Formats: sequence, C-alpha cells, structure tokens
Amino acid sequence: MTEAAPSSLLSALEGPAALRTLTPVQLRQLASEIRQLILETVQRNGGHLAANLGTVELTLALLRVFDPPRDRILWDVGHQTYAWKILTGRRDRFSTLRQTDGLSGFPNPSESPFDPFIAGHAGTALSAALGFAVARDRAGRDEYVVAIVGDGALGNGISFEALNNVRVAKRLIVILNDNEMSIAANVGSLSMALGSLLANPRYNQWKGNLEGLVTRVVKGDRPRTLYYRIEEAIKGFFLRSSLFEEFGLRYIGPIDGHDVGLLEDALRIAREYPRPVLLHIVTRKGRGFPPAEADPERWHSTAPFGECGKEPRREAGHRSWSEAMGGILIRLAERDPRILALTAAMRAGTGLSEFARRFPDRFFDVGICESHAVVFAAALAAAGFRPFLALYSTFAQRAVDNLIHDVCIQRLPVVLLLDRAGIVGEDGPTHHGIFDISLLAAIPNLTFAQPANEGELAALMEAALHAEGPFVIRYPKGCLPSGAAAEETLAPPAIGTAVLWRPGDPEIHFWALGDLLPLAVEAAERVAERIGRRPTVTNARFIRPLDGERLRRQAERSRLFAFFENGIVTGGFGERAAAELWDAGYRGGILRFGWPMRFIEQGRTEDLFARYGLTPDAVATEVVRRIGGGEKNAP
Repeated sequence: MTEAAPSSLLSALEGPAALRTLTPVQLRQLASEIRQLILETVQRNGGHLAANLGTVELTLALLRVFDPPRDRILWDVGHQTYAWKILTGRRDRFSTLRQTDGLSGFPNPSESPFDPFIAGHAGTALSAALGFAVARDRAGRDEYVVAIVGDGALGNGISFEALNNVRVAKRLIVILNDNEMSIAANVGSLSMALGSLLANPRYNQWKGNLEGLVTRVVKGDRPRTLYYRIEEAIKGFFLRSSLFEEFGLRYIGPIDGHDVGLLEDALRIAREYPRPVLLHIVTRKGRGFPPAEADPERWHSTAPFGECGKEPRREAGHRSWSEAMGGILIRLAERDPRILALTAAMRAGTGLSEFARRFPDRFFDVGICESHAVVFAAALAAAGFRPFLALYSTFAQRAVDNLIHDVCIQRLPVVLLLDRAGIVGEDGPTHHGIFDISLLAAIPNLTFAQPANEGELAALMEAALHAEGPFVIRYPKGCLPSGAAAEETLAPPAIGTAVLWRPGDPEIHFWALGDLLPLAVEAAERVAERIGRRPTVTNARFIRPLDGERLRRQAERSRLFAFFENGIVTGGFGERAAAELWDAGYRGGILRFGWPMRFIEQGRTEDLFARYGLTPDAVATEVVRRIGGGEKNAP
C-alpha cells in the first residue's frame, strides 16, 4: 500500500489484512487517526475513553501478527476494544457506539465474528481462553488463542482459578496489559509485584542495553529469539522468580505497549513457544489525550463532553446518590468507630473517595474481587465491626453465593450498598443492574430496602448500622431527586414499614420503590385526568420484609394494585407483594411494572423506558384498561 494523505489512511483501509502492508510511518499515522475517531465518538456519545486510547498500538500489532476470526482474540472487559471494533469491519457503524440499536460498547459475538466471547465483567478472559484452547485441541485444529487481560483484572479470583489450570494449554498467549489501573489505581500484592518488574533499575538498564545492541546488530526473528533467551537470564539474575513462570507460563516482558514493532516481535516469538506464554506490556491510559493521561480515573467512563476535554457540569446543588451515600457514611463513622468502608475497585464510583481520605485506616479497596469483599466483610462483622460494602449492582451478582453462605446463614451485620441498582442504558446488558431484587429478596435473614430520597437513604443507613443481621440498601445512578436532605434525616424507620406518599382513591393503589416513585406519581395524575380517579401512591421502602399489614388493610377496599420496581418483575418486588395479597384472600386486579425477564438491550435510558412501557402515559393506559373507563368523578 502506498503512502496515503494523512487524513485518508483509516478511511481507505479495507479489512484487517491490509494492515500488514503498512509501513512504520503509516502505522503511527493510523494510530493517530484511530485515537481521533475514538475521541470524537466518545465526546459525542459518551463511553469508556482512557483505557481504549491506551490499546491502539496493541490492536494494530495483534491484527498484523494473528489471523482473526480464525485465531481467537479474547479481550477481558470491553474497555479496551474500541480500536478493535474500528479495525474489524465496524468503522462505518462506529458513530452508533452505545446508542439505541447501535454498536455495543463491549465485545459482542452477535455483532461480529471477530468477537468470540462476551466481556463486560473483568476476570473471565483467561478461563474462556483456556476453554477455547482445549476445544481447539479436541477438534484437531491449530489456531492460536490470545487473551488480553488488564493488570487489575488479573487480581480477580476467576483469573487465579484459570492460572491454576493453564499449564495444560498449548498455543495460548496471555497479554497482560499493565497500565497500573483497573478503573481506580490498582491495589494489592500482585500490583506491587508487577511494579517491581517495571521499577528495578539494574534490570531495566541491562534490558535497555540489550535491546539497543540487538536493534543495531541483528535483524529477523532468529536473533530476536536469542535476545529473549538472554533477557530471561538477565531477568532471573536481577529479579525473583516470576509468579507466572510458577504457573507454567513463559514470561516475556515488560514490553513498551505503544511500540508496534516491539509488540510484533514479541508476539511472533510467543507464537513459537510450545507452552503458554504471558507477554507483559506496559501502556498508558488516555494515550494521546492529555486530560485523560493526567486523570485516567475520571476519564475511565464519561458522559458526552465539550471541546478541550471539559465534561458537562451538573447544576449547582445536584449531587449524586453515590456522593450522598459517601457523605452520610462519613457522618456515621465520625460517631461510631466500628464502621469500616469497603469497595471493589470503585472508590470514586461508589462515592467513597472522601471517606478514604478522612479515614484511611478504616477504608479497604480489595480490587476487582467482589466475592472476597463479601467474605472479608463477613469476618469483620463477626469480629464486632460494622462493615459497609459498596458495590455496583451488576458486579455484586458475582458474590451472591458468599452473601448466602458467609453472611446470611450466620446473620452477620454486613451492610451491602448496591450502587447503580436498576440502571439500564448505553453500557448494555452486561452492566444493567436489574437482577438484584430477584437474586437477593429470597435469601433468609436479609433486610432489603430502597430509599426515595437522601433523607430516607440516611435513615436507612442509620437503621442498617443498628440492625442485628445483614442489610441491603439499593439506590440508582444519577442525581438525587428533590426531597428530604441529609440534614433533615428522617428517624430510622421500623423495619418492613411502607409510607403513604400521595393519598387518593381507596380502590386503586400504586406501590413503588425508590426511583420509580416519580413514575407512579405521574401515572396517577394521568389516570386522574382520564377517569377522574387519582390512585393512592405508597412508597414501599422495604422489599423485604414487605409491609404486609398495610397491603392487607388496603386490599379490603381495593379493586386494583399496581407495583413499580426498577428491576425484572419475575421474582421481584411486585411478584412477592402479589403473593402476599393472594395469601390474604385478595382477588382483585394486579399489575406489575418493571423489566421483563430478558436481557435488556443497550440504549438511552429514556428510549428503553419508553420501549418497555415504563412511561406515565403507557402505565395510565394499562391501568384504565384494567379498571374500565367510565364517567369522570371527582378525585
């Protein structure tokens, strides 16, 4: 391929195979164009920016050395795959990234044969790669299997379970993408061990001298093989035995992850080894975009933003649920030294950054290790402390067994704070937080609640602090609604009590959880406009235990109950409430508004709510249909 104009390389590229014809100069230009396209798209659509900017050269090297989709390339989480999508036949649709009915922000096998496995939660790529390698060997094929794993994901328990079995694999290459970050800065002994490989000055001096010598004197793959053998001897002399070698992986690295030539050399050498290889590369999050390079945690995931890297500002006074939770927890901790705060690689995301600054010896970030976090919290509770564990709903799914086995059976006072509960949106089904009610509400010994505003959040956290057993509080992403502020903290509620939110017709009752209360209130107004009867709206507040007494009392006159929850309706709050009513002899109408039992596709949140009938008009239409129209009466 001849040299093209600087602005035309990417648009003229026809398929991954064409990458193999490009010169080093062209590759550098192409990397710049890819970064610009990623930046422009995320600026417009929002998305995961910093990590994707860091893997452009790695993507180019992979596609020049391997032959996907025949060779299986598996990415651990999709925060690294935007360049992959652009270069594997999806450039023309890249403008639809994370949009309704558009390209997924994560690897998606239904989207492209270049994505052999889905990846939304970190830590799965090694296990999946081992499965593909064994299946290939059983089928008598010879393709390569490559897993790209972040340094944060490598500390996940699933990754270590895979490492324990990987010795048997052949033609398997693991690329450790070391950018010293998962979302926040990495923590733990593994991160320290990787850092020691990068920081040893004598090793790096010898390694640099050797690289310079080989570059000046010899060319081709055979001398490079000699280089890696000498490098291994140097590494063994200066550093302690590599952890990965003990697991049966041939360790190569560290390699500059932004040098396509070095990456290609290392990948070609890795292909020739008869046993599995781990290639350790070093990249920089946010490469090529100074704001993201300077603050990669802030730019890990971003909403659409303006020019010069300025994200849109929230209106003054509009705080998020996560920020509110962090502030409330600080106030509780100031007067109760038993309180400890925990999270799994989500310090800023869960609103705990200020807590960590104020109480560094009472804050624990365990990395991407949700199961460990729950068992760790259980032991802390058993020893007399009051652990508050903040996890995103979608990631807490990983620790359900530990919550049952290690917390609830023992009735330990662990407080699980489920952030992003009920979220649906552009990140798609791997990140939607709509299963926690159905997963957790059936567990014995568990109290489960959802506040409607900041005042209720504070009251429920106070109640959780004094509870004698496990307590889960779920709350959504985004800004707090208007309502009671933390300074107007409500008294801790009696466990299992709902509260009347809007009085109305005693024959029509709406029960809603937290963030769907506004939908219930607006739908009640639409019903009143159509038939002159305004339903009574109740803030359910507790998922478990339900306020059965209030339900039964209302059922004595009610013709219709409608239940609202931001979760799947199967096994959810409404289904549990309906069972309670049925057992009490109620035979009137019941409607449940929430998400169907399916994986909800990606899209703008408002689009998805409209698509699935979660709008005031759609709710009112269904309610009026069930109770019959009739003449308007005074509400």
